[in-house]
Amino acid sequence: MDFAERARELVARMTLPEKLSQMRYDAPGIPRLGVPAYSWWNECLHGVARSGRATVFPQAIAMAATFDDGLVERTAETISVEARAKFNMYRRGGEGTGKYQGLSFFTPNINIFRDPRWGRGQETYGEDPCLTGRMGAAFVRGLQGSGKYHRADATVKHYAVHSGPERGRHSFDARPSEKDLYETYLAAFRYCVEHARPASVMGAYNRVNGEPCCGSPRLLETILRGEFGFDGFVVSDCGAVCDFHEHHGVTANAAESAALAVKSGCDLNCGTAYQWLKTSVAMGLLDEATVTRSVERLFEARFRLGLFDDDCEYDAIGMEEVESPGHVALSRRVAAEGIVLLKNDGVLPLSPKARVAVIGPNADDRTVLTANYAGTPTESVTVLQGIREIAAETLYAPGGHHFIDADRNDASDPTREALDAARRADVVVMVMGLNPSMEGEEGDARNSGLNGDRAEIELPACQQKLFEDVLAAGKPVVFVNVSGSAVALGRQDEAANAVVQCFYPGAQGGRALADVLFGRVSPCGRLPVTFYALTADLPPFENYDMENRTYRFFRGTPTYPFGHGLTYSPVTETWLDDETVTLTNIGGMETGYSVLRYADRPERRLIGFEKVRLAPGESVTVKVRER
Repeated sequence: MDFAERARELVARMTLPEKLSQMRYDAPGIPRLGVPAYSWWNECLHGVARSGRATVFPQAIAMAATFDDGLVERTAETISVEARAKFNMYRRGGEGTGKYQGLSFFTPNINIFRDPRWGRGQETYGEDPCLTGRMGAAFVRGLQGSGKYHRADATVKHYAVHSGPERGRHSFDARPSEKDLYETYLAAFRYCVEHARPASVMGAYNRVNGEPCCGSPRLLETILRGEFGFDGFVVSDCGAVCDFHEHHGVTANAAESAALAVKSGCDLNCGTAYQWLKTSVAMGLLDEATVTRSVERLFEARFRLGLFDDDCEYDAIGMEEVESPGHVALSRRVAAEGIVLLKNDGVLPLSPKARVAVIGPNADDRTVLTANYAGTPTESVTVLQGIREIAAETLYAPGGHHFIDADRNDASDPTREALDAARRADVVVMVMGLNPSMEGEEGDARNSGLNGDRAEIELPACQQKLFEDVLAAGKPVVFVNVSGSAVALGRQDEAANAVVQCFYPGAQGGRALADVLFGRVSPCGRLPVTFYALTADLPPFENYDMENRTYRFFRGTPTYPFGHGLTYSPVTETWLDDETVTLTNIGGMETGYSVLRYADRPERRLIGFEKVRLAPGESVTVKVRER
């Protein structure tokens, strides 16, 4: 029998209460049928998360900046190997049934990063549906593999029309036009379903045009399963079904909410609402045939993971794979290729013989390496450490804090120390921007009452002042912005000698950035989001109309546009026809290069991209197909 047939045969032997128990994320065992307990909740956004030691890769937004879906697929494959290693370890120890121990991962996040103020935008692949779809599908393929069994299961999320505000996500009603719904908010989901067949889809917290996403027959049945052809299972975001009655007001109680979700096509509940399913059935709100359909989908996924067989090719993967030298080296490579050179007047690359002053609150901050949804790396290399490993002499001064300078009871002056370091240096590397306490998911960030979102995209005033003070020292300045989202960098573009965007780069991020700054690696990242000039350029955050949002519809002039990115070795593009281009490295250094193909009707939009590597003087001809 195939996996679906085996699932139907097993579920047919279950009682109704047993079936209902399996629709919770913390599904109990059914000893009489040989079914072990299983937790469906695990995380691996950029490495196995919340489960101890793991290789911590760059945050998703940094992966997007590589514009290399092949590299992202290899990254996800590596993550899934470590996931299997951990699962095998837990199972050998008689575990494997607890939260963050299973093989079903709530990853990747393929929502569109429509507004830079959204705190969770760092978890996405940027603002473009084509880029997001390609990267998301690559991650799903890498995670799940192509063998008889899945190495791990991917869950594309959050379906749908979900990108803030965090403060109102449990009650918000997003109201996009049909054009924006299909062309922007659903496009990446469709692409992933059609090109990668993810095991599951997670429904979002919010409503869409009045219907809660986890209880919307149109979104889940008509569109996802009907139009897109999705054949996996749907899981709710954690607590989303209780939002039906507690915040959305579309049902009266948990039993009604649970019944609405299941009938609409939500098979699995992350949360507590499905504990009320017995009541739903007793009240006549839900029938057993609908329950059976959902449970069969869930067990088909478990069979496909090889959890009931003894011939799964992944059962032998051991813990020696976790943080292996090859995995750590890959993390460093991905980090380097996701770094974006925004401006360079020739000051970069730096000479290893230079005396370098490293200044700024992000220079020695480990939290900006790992970001959110991360594992625990054995080694975390900050920017300061990475520069110290190469530079002949390094001077360091944090120069203050991310927000405001704290009161001190001693005579130290962080600005004075920073200025002293700058005056004694040949070149200054200022490492500033944001950290995960300033942007993130509801409850994670502590920067304001916005629950993780930002009120504005400008640098904090204390950082702006520090930048101006250091400029006055008269030394060449390389400004490194570390963040998970776009920051207004107009003044830095105007006054600094070089500007570098380093999205949260993973545990090896400090070495990767140093590789780029000192010319060991040519930068080749491109921006997956628009860097706007001012907060005032943005429409209201709560408005889900795409008018004047992202590069496709923005009417103003950004500081740095979507797709912008420089290298140390210039590459020319000679287009031979609509999809064929000859690329020539006219510089003296090997470099990676992503060529982007756009369509300009009815509006400008990315339709294809390819990543190549070019030796000095080398020419290659590539096809950039729409796919």
